[in-house]
Amino acid sequence: MPLSQHLIDAIHAMPKVELHCHLLGSLRKETFLHFAKRAAKAEFRTAQGISEEEVAAFYTRGEKPVGVLKALRALDAELIREPSDLHRIAYEYLRDAAAHQVRYAEVFWNPTGTARDSGIAYPAALDALCTAFADAENDCGVVGRLIPAIDREASPAAAQEMLGWVLAHRRPEVIGIGMDYREVDRPPEFFTQTYLDAKHAGLKTTCHAGEFGMPWVNVRTAVDVLQVDRIDHGYTVVDGVKQGDPGCIDLLKRCRDKGIVFTVVPTNSYYLRTSSKERWALDHPIRQMQALADIGIAIHPNTDDPTLHHVTPSQAWAMMLEHFGYGVADMRHWLVNGLNAAWIDEGTRRKWLNEDLAVFDGLVTARH
Repeated sequence: MPLSQHLIDAIHAMPKVELHCHLLGSLRKETFLHFAKRAAKAEFRTAQGISEEEVAAFYTRGEKPVGVLKALRALDAELIREPSDLHRIAYEYLRDAAAHQVRYAEVFWNPTGTARDSGIAYPAALDALCTAFADAENDCGVVGRLIPAIDREASPAAAQEMLGWVLAHRRPEVIGIGMDYREVDRPPEFFTQTYLDAKHAGLKTTCHAGEFGMPWVNVRTAVDVLQVDRIDHGYTVVDGVKQGDPGCIDLLKRCRDKGIVFTVVPTNSYYLRTSSKERWALDHPIRQMQALADIGIAIHPNTDDPTLHHVTPSQAWAMMLEHFGYGVADMRHWLVNGLNAAWIDEGTRRKWLNEDLAVFDGLVTARH
């Protein structure tokens, strides 16, 4: 149902955290075009190139959106060539997020693609990104942290290599590892050793699982075998509960007991593509996750690829109410879930919880 202007304004004004956003998916269109035009010059010319029309198509999100993963691959392969490119993307994302009162953001980045396709070695790329985080915090007050992500379309050996880079160049801005790109035919267990090694080294871990319609057992594998601290997406646990699978119900109870939060994305392309316009919001598993709260599922809304999905942090929260049937009380839970799931120290967590709940209650609860 349509939201009141007061509620829209309150959602925009309330403090937020972002826990599920991909660096390249946050690229401003004008920056993408700048990179494409530069690539046409001799010093940056590549074998394939990418046209301005193709760039524009990446930002055309219709009823059946396609091309997001292609856009991300094209960036690494064709357009990003200097560490300063990564600085620009990260700084612009954090600046845009701060305009929506995001005070803290954990950003996924695929070092394998950057090194292999963009030709930028991990140390140089890391320096550029950490400098961007420092600049954004100084200019906008937003805290940025980095999650190097396993490219699941690459090999387990490439994942181990990437973790080696992370451990050889430890920085406080790098707080854990994740795993992204297409889950189809690339189940989490392919990368078990990398996850266990990361945890042994003291890194936090999260994993994209239960996306792309892949079975809920991928979520169980991430929790039980990879031993993750968080789940990204995780939608297909809804299917396991519908089927009355006791294993799935037990999994959700264990997630509750462990404090595992599911970072969900209302603009997820898979469900927009596979559902009709009339049924999309009604059938979306995020709506159905609401009924699983009693079992123990805790969720937190995020943007994923904000510029390619045409969504802001404020809009992601608003969509949950407008399209999926959630209410003001749920938003308060999301605020708490986000801070509980954030990879921050306990003192900061307690401080932000007190501050953010006070602001939320003043903006929202008192009027609803």
